[in-house]
Amino acid sequence: MKHVLHFLFSLLCCLAVSPVVQADDCHLLPRPQKFTRSAKSFHSETVKISTPVLQGEWEDFVTERGGKVNERANALIEVKLVPSIEEAVQNQAEAYRLTVAPKKITVEATTEQGVYWAMQTLAQLQRDGAKKLHFEGCAITDWPAFRVRGFLQDVGRSYISVEELKREIEVLSRFKINVFHFHLTENQSWRLESKIFPMLNDSVNTTRMPGKYYTLEEARELVDFCKKHGMTLIPEIDMPGHSAAFIRTFRHDMQSPEGMKILKLLVEEVCETFDVPYLHIGTDEVKFTNKDFVPEMVAFVRSKGKKVISWNPGWHYKPGEIDMTHLWSYRGKAQPGIPAIDSRFHYLNHFDTFGDIVALYNSKIYNTEQGSDDMAGTILAIWNDRLVEPERNIILENNFYPNMLAMAERAWLGGGTEYFDKNGTILPSEDTEEFKVFADFERRMIWHKEHTFKGYPFAYVKQTNVKWNITDAFPNGGDLAKAFPPEEELKETYLYEGREYKTREVVGAGIYLRHVWGKSVPAFYKDPQENHTAYAYTWVYSPKEQEVGLWAEFQNYGRSEMDLPPRQGTWDYKGSRIWLNGTEIMPPVWSATHRVKSNETALGNENCVARPPLKVHLDKGWNKVFLKLPVGKFTTPEVRLVKWMFTVVFVTPDGENAVEGLIYSPQKKFLK
Repeated sequence: MKHVLHFLFSLLCCLAVSPVVQADDCHLLPRPQKFTRSAKSFHSETVKISTPVLQGEWEDFVTERGGKVNERANALIEVKLVPSIEEAVQNQAEAYRLTVAPKKITVEATTEQGVYWAMQTLAQLQRDGAKKLHFEGCAITDWPAFRVRGFLQDVGRSYISVEELKREIEVLSRFKINVFHFHLTENQSWRLESKIFPMLNDSVNTTRMPGKYYTLEEARELVDFCKKHGMTLIPEIDMPGHSAAFIRTFRHDMQSPEGMKILKLLVEEVCETFDVPYLHIGTDEVKFTNKDFVPEMVAFVRSKGKKVISWNPGWHYKPGEIDMTHLWSYRGKAQPGIPAIDSRFHYLNHFDTFGDIVALYNSKIYNTEQGSDDMAGTILAIWNDRLVEPERNIILENNFYPNMLAMAERAWLGGGTEYFDKNGTILPSEDTEEFKVFADFERRMIWHKEHTFKGYPFAYVKQTNVKWNITDAFPNGGDLAKAFPPEEELKETYLYEGREYKTREVVGAGIYLRHVWGKSVPAFYKDPQENHTAYAYTWVYSPKEQEVGLWAEFQNYGRSEMDLPPRQGTWDYKGSRIWLNGTEIMPPVWSATHRVKSNETALGNENCVARPPLKVHLDKGWNKVFLKLPVGKFTTPEVRLVKWMFTVVFVTPDGENAVEGLIYSPQKKFLK
């Protein structure tokens, strides 16, 4: 009876329609809409394949996993195209049904796309370490809540190699990401080859990474690569703004009669090159001087057989005048009758490693439970206003893959608990359902880090076990070095100048006291004020004496700001400090030393994931970690958007993983 009850509990834990956290051996990501585990798995060395679509892909799928295709095999993978998946409440074109039984795997879908997603789910069901075809038994019915689930790479500002883009497309397609937004043109450069105007790609007309652009053949190659991986490529030619490279080349503004003639020739070349349904035309951050420009360009692009996407805020459209809008900044507004993509709070170039992923994962897309005709979905964006080198750091410092996995699950499942307006970047208490759901996502994400993403830039480590006590903030009057009672003694409450200051517990490896976007996104303090000093502390139990790595930072530098690096010997411009067992830990030697602001001067090792971890010593037993966290003004001459925050977590010396066996407890309590 005890065994039966345990089995039933495991089944219940794996039902994605339930808010209950899944069983520990489930690592599907995104979680399916409906998932029932079976104790009977599929296990065979040879398999027969019966499918009306993706025959070659299924054969590759089998052989890559150590199996063999044999038409006389007893085991069978059977794929059927059916009129509908009845349980799928929307997006039938991507829905599928998957059943894994001992001698038969059955896939049902309405389209080839649904079959492809079923294949990705089946890949994640493979038994870890299996040498033959061994898939966990289950029955899945699945569909996406939102039809657009994508990522944007700003290659107009900073060129990213074709090899790297393919790597991103391939691995993200395994998690049902279905859009690659290819932002090709910017003030810095026009990154798409032009056969009719080759001077557009000349190094003399490029202000960053001259000579780096995509040939038309490479563009077609990327389109085909996306199609092969279930993804739609959306090219963007930004007009009439963000077009300094165009103006440098032709000496004409895009909105002038001469500029429009040239632009139409270029757009025609673009439309002929990209065999895709959409062209994104930008229209953001510009003063319109020609009232006919946007309507005329939309009509021209449509005449070439493409649907048109435009940023909002941007040009003002009525239904029927544009095919889709793309919402940016907090000002973006969806309009009834016009499908919209939400990217409002989704700029990874401002995100830190640990806090923002919490807000992203918990957030409803445009504050809606699921997609509709008017709400298409979401795209996460990396904007490279500032030069970031090397290429790998664009992925690493933007925490690209962890954030993409958070969005992949949220956009597929729908739901969420808020829209960056409740807890924001702060995890709720451990006994809440919201905490348990995020912890389960984190567990599955780290599994994929260790398996799917091995060798990729993937800086995230477990943080749901990292606990701190943080004090109320003391007014420092602008004196960032001023000392307060926590520096003398750790207490639950402090009496200072007639006022009581309390401490509160918070969980996470990275904590915003005030978010980079101020009060727009909630952080630890509900009403953070300038010229205050906070303190954070915890005790870390180590089962042995050991040398470990430390990720520590107090200003996660945005990739779109021309902020100055800290001065040598200081962590930041706020006076932040950290002690381990009473010994102050000094910052590394900063590799960037420039004192003149410029978007073309790259930073170096300022963000903690972009450098080797600091080497520190943990005693056996309890180790005290104490942080002093002052802040002056929220914008300074050196740093435009001051992040009042900290990141502290112990990692392996190579920075790949969290240190095993540690217990973070402000109260020196062992885990129950």
